[in-house]
Formats: sequence, C-alpha cells, structure tokens
Amino acid sequence: MVQVHTVKLIILDRDGTINEDSAQFIKSPAEWRPLPGALEAIARLNHAGWHVVVASNQSGLGRGLFDVATLNAMHNKMHTMLAAVGGRIDAIFYCPHGPEESCTCRKPASGLFEQIRERYGMSLEGIPTVGDSLRDLVAGVAVGCEPHLVLTGKAFSLRGKPLPKEYPPQTLVHQDLSAFADYLIAHQEK
Repeated sequence: MVQVHTVKLIILDRDGTINEDSAQFIKSPAEWRPLPGALEAIARLNHAGWHVVVASNQSGLGRGLFDVATLNAMHNKMHTMLAAVGGRIDAIFYCPHGPEESCTCRKPASGLFEQIRERYGMSLEGIPTVGDSLRDLVAGVAVGCEPHLVLTGKAFSLRGKPLPKEYPPQTLVHQDLSAFADYLIAHQEK
C-alpha cells in the first residue's frame, strides 16, 4: 500500500548540502555561502509543490563558536537569498549540542527527525531526506525516510567511486542538490 502524505515534504541537511561546509564550522553570515544551484533547486522543488525543511547539526553553538543570534542571522541570509530566487524553507530544526553531550537530537541520532514528525503530525515513511554525510542519512532512515546522498560537502570525495558499504542500501546518489531536484521532480506522482 502506498503511503499518502498530507504534505509533500523534503528534509535537507544544511552545511555541505545547501551551503559550503568548512572543517572550521560556518560561524557567521559572511561565511554562509550557498553551493552553486542549491537555492534555485529549492525554489524548483517549492514550485513543484514540495515543502522543504532543514535538519542540521549546529554544534558550533555548543562549542561556543557562535550564538543563537548569529545562527539566526545566517538563516535570515539563507531565507533572503532563497526569496530572491523564488524559494523558501518552511522550518529549520537544529541540534545545538556538541558530540560529547550524548543528546538524542545530534545526527546520526533521529531526534531532529522525530521533532519534524511531531511538528507536521505525519509519518516520515518514504519522505526524501538529503544530506552529504552518512550521519544525515542514518538519522533519516531511522524514522523511515528515503535516503538521498549529494556528492557535495563531506561526500565530494566519493565522486566517481562506489558508495561505501556502511551507507543504507537504498541510498540514491546525486551530484548535487540541483540533480536531486531534477530527479525528484521527474519522478513525482503526476
């Protein structure tokens, strides 16, 4: 039986999926730079009827590298740039904890996805989740999401290579968020 969702929802990772990533963390609006075509990809998904939410580890908060006001400023920049190309992100869910805090919301734990499920009041079974790392996909698969890996950010080094065995076997691989959007729009129910 096909699951019918009341909302066409997509869950995206942020750093390395929508915007450039950095081993030193993205700590300011000036450092927040969209990946080529990513914002336009979100706009295309929106125009095709999809609601986009973000699930992002933001341990820079817990590490004291930036504060919530700065995180909000980064997200305001993202929203403003998205609006300029006709796109939007409906909600942003983030984990502020460092890896040593043993929380339930830091990916690969599924807490952010459980928050999304609760907020939207719907099963996430079959909902596409897109990220650039194993932990993004593991967190989504734990609640039934369909895993999509983009070969940007942390996964850039996987381009032209077979997917490592630790990835969920049902993982679909795309060059970037734009290629994911093309795939999803082409394969959505008519």
